[in-house]
Amino acid sequence: MRKVRVSIIGFGSVGRGVAEVILQKDDELKSLDIDLDVVAIADSRGAEINTEGIDLNASLARKSETGTVAIEDLTGEYVIRNVDHDLVIETTPTDIETGGTGLVNMLAAFENGRDVVTSNKGPLTLKYQELMKAASEADCKFMFEATVGGAMPIINLIKGTLAGNEILSIEGILNGTCNYILTRMMEEKASYEQMLAESKELGIAETDPTYDVEGIDAACKLVILSNSIFGQNATFQDVEVTGITKITPESLALAHDEGYVIKLIGEVRKDRLRVSPRLVPASHPLAVGGTLNVASVRTDLAGTVTVAGRGAGSIETASAILSDVISIYRE
Repeated sequence: MRKVRVSIIGFGSVGRGVAEVILQKDDELKSLDIDLDVVAIADSRGAEINTEGIDLNASLARKSETGTVAIEDLTGEYVIRNVDHDLVIETTPTDIETGGTGLVNMLAAFENGRDVVTSNKGPLTLKYQELMKAASEADCKFMFEATVGGAMPIINLIKGTLAGNEILSIEGILNGTCNYILTRMMEEKASYEQMLAESKELGIAETDPTYDVEGIDAACKLVILSNSIFGQNATFQDVEVTGITKITPESLALAHDEGYVIKLIGEVRKDRLRVSPRLVPASHPLAVGGTLNVASVRTDLAGTVTVAGRGAGSIETASAILSDVISIYRE
């Protein structure tokens, strides 16, 4: 049995989802000879440390009751540098302007010889090559499936199942919030503003939805795909970005009459990164509705492979994180 000592840095919805999934899948992990032992959890207000193993049920309850898991006034970076463990699960909020605490945490993990699994897009959008170099020099594993498709596998699909194929392009719907708004605008013949308000009420859209509706979130995911799959050194500035805020019910209705739907499509090729609303035939595999994400991977040998799934949600994102953890330690 391989004992893996873990820290969870960031205990918002995704971090809590990770804790819940570890509890739920304990028997399955042990059947793979992996014994995950969470020895530290940190959020924005402090940390809990127990080198003998944290009671995750108690930590989740305390977070729910008090708004923090903190027992000690310690930062996530302190935990990473000073608590003896093997793996950092980094789930702090995304900051695409500076990389935020996530970038600091990841570099600290590699400096101290710790593997990293993350859902945090910001550091990878800004400093992909630097992070990969730091991980390689420290001989650490670094995996980030959860940054792009949530529960929908893209990176691991390409690097695993499709290994040996040349990837010609990837295109798809990479933001569930935008897909929900466009779907509901079509169904209700309602305005963008009305369906944005509905998505906020349902908790699908953030209070400030700018990253989603302006295409920024999808663009960040394209940067990660470009760098990890095509070996480029792209940044957000390399992406042509148009959001969904100008789409009208009339344009959706006109597209429908012609047999099309309008979707926010992200496309990555060796020579182009683009996010924009596009006409998609209603019968096309990319024409999924609601909050679903979908991606079509065009290859030289396998043709086009299309996958769909939930691109957001705490448990869904945690499932991608768990998959990465298993991939590292089952080997």
